[in-house]
This record gives sequence, structure tokens and C-alpha cells, in this order.
Amino acid sequence: MVDYSKWKNIEVSDDEDDTHPNIDTPSLFRWRHQARIERMEEMEQQKKQLESAIKENEKLLNDLKEKLKISPEDKKLTDEIKKQEAERIKLMDVQKDLKKKEQLAPWNVDTLSQPKFSKTVINKKDERNYEEMTDEEKEQHMKKFVKENEALMKQFGMLRKFDDSKTFLMKHTSLVHEDTANYLVIWCINLEMEEKHELMTHVAHQCICMQYMLELSKQLKIDPRACIAPFFERIQTADVEYKRQFEDEIAAFIGRIERRAKEKIAEALKEQEEEEKRERLARLGPGGLDPAEVFETLPKDLQVCFETRDTEMLKEVISKMPEDEAKYHMKRCVDSGLWVPDASQLPSSENEEENKTTQNNDLDLD
Repeated sequence: MVDYSKWKNIEVSDDEDDTHPNIDTPSLFRWRHQARIERMEEMEQQKKQLESAIKENEKLLNDLKEKLKISPEDKKLTDEIKKQEAERIKLMDVQKDLKKKEQLAPWNVDTLSQPKFSKTVINKKDERNYEEMTDEEKEQHMKKFVKENEALMKQFGMLRKFDDSKTFLMKHTSLVHEDTANYLVIWCINLEMEEKHELMTHVAHQCICMQYMLELSKQLKIDPRACIAPFFERIQTADVEYKRQFEDEIAAFIGRIERRAKEKIAEALKEQEEEEKRERLARLGPGGLDPAEVFETLPKDLQVCFETRDTEMLKEVISKMPEDEAKYHMKRCVDSGLWVPDASQLPSSENEEENKTTQNNDLDLD
């Protein structure tokens, strides 16, 4: 059995690696690498200053003791030696505390030692390394993965307690995969678009847990399934700073999901408007007018005629209207296709056509 307990204090950073391809930001798991390096440099500087102070104290003590040999009765020398010895005790205590602090500090990618063991995973003949797949192959792989594991991924997404998630993943280790993270991201976006915000934030928590395990596997260059226990043990025993970073990542992820959902809704509305516009253009009459728009501009009594499909009523209403107004509305009806003249009965003279418009036309009832 491999003892993973030594990985309980590992500070993971992905600032030198690419983050998840489906996320619209390259900093899903940024651990402020520069700040960590500065902390390490500060600790190293403290060690050097402490070592310098210890050496100076030693040199001063030796000098004072040599002088005391020459003047053993000198009370000032005796008092100064006692003072420096007390100072030496303080310095040694500080050194002890610093070493303890250094030992308890979490590991990170800059301080990890060489692995003491290696593990070879033999893939099936029809499987390839996920990172080596083309985009098309990844898409096909995800379709197959979702088809086989969608119920399990949804079940994992609905969990919340770390112990429950750990137990579940230990039973279904194959879920610790990039495709699970992709699925949870897409699910979060869809939930937000459906205005199920609380459920989205719940699934987002699980998505970040999955991302942490995947990033840990990248940093340690081990199988993601081997990171289940180390991650959950680490997050459950983490200090305040570690947990704060974890919560910050969830909040940032939720913010990105909210923005992406709004963008997709706007894109869908724009696409719907363009589709409606195309449909309107397809409905335009022979004169290039939209029948729906023309209908809205007709007087109420004319609208009733078209709604009831009553040709006789239409002729009667037109006959009662002023000639110019009747011509205006009927021309627009013809141009929009609301009113289709009967070509077989059209008179040859334009004047005769105008005079008999209301007598020799049929309604376009489509």
C-alpha cells in the first residue's frame, strides 16, 4: 500500500501550466506563485540573519571569556557574559522555532523532492493519452464518456460534504477526468441560464473540487485517481489561508459562469431575432412590404375585413373611404401580399384597373 499521508501538506500551483480548456480564463487555479516565492525568500533571509546573529554572539562570548581569564575579578565582564549567554539562548529558541516552521510548511512545486516510486498505467489498445488527442477526438471521447457516466456525474454534482464526495469518488475513480470537469462546467452554465442560481453554485463547488484534483495530478505528474484521498484530506485539515483560496476560486468561477450565461442568453436572443427577420423577409410581398407590419397600419375596419376574410365587407369599406386613402391602403396591401389581384380579370387600361380594384381582386388568405 502507498502511504499518501505525506501529501497532506502540499501547496499546489498551476501558474506554469495551462488551465482547463473550457474555462474562459487562464487563472482557474492560480495560487499567486510570486507571493509564495517571496515568502520563501523572506524565510531564507531570516535564516541567514539568524545564523549571522548566532555567529556574532559566539564570537563575542569567546572574546569576553578570554578577557575574563586575564581579569577574573572584573564584574562587568561577568555580567556581560551572562547577558550574551541569555541572548544565545533566545537565538537558539528562535532557530528552533524557525526550523519547526520550515518543517511544517506545505510542499509546493518548487520544493518537492524526487519521487520515491513510480507507477505505470497501461491503457487499453483503443485509448490514447487525453492530452495528446485532437479537439475532434476529445469531443468524441467526451460524448462517449457522458453517455456512459452522466448519471454518476450528476450524482457527484449534487453532493456537498467532503466525506461524501471522497467516498463516492473512491468507488467511481474513473470520474476523476477532464470530461467530468467539462460536463460540470456546461451544467453550471445551463443551470444559470435556467435561472437556477442556487443549484448552480452548489454544482460549482463540486466542479472546483474536481479541478483541484486534476491540477494536483498535473503538478505531481501522477494519475488523477491517486489524488482523491490527498485532496480531501488536505482540504479538510487546511489552514485558514488555504480554505480562503479555495473559497475565492469558487467565487471567481461562479462569476465567470454568470457572465458566460448572460453572453449565451444574449447570443440566443440575437439569433432568434435574426431568424425572425429572415422569416419576415421570406414573407415579404411582391412590393417588398411585410404583411404583418402593413396590417398593423390599416384602419380598424379594414383589419376586421382581413381577419374575417370577408371580401364583400372589404369592398364596402373601401367604397366608403376617400379615394386617395383607399388607393394608399390598397396599394400597400397589394405590395405586401395581403391583397392579390386576379390577373385573369385585370383590365388592360391602368385607369380601369384603378376603378375596378375593389371588384376584381381576391384576398390572400394564407
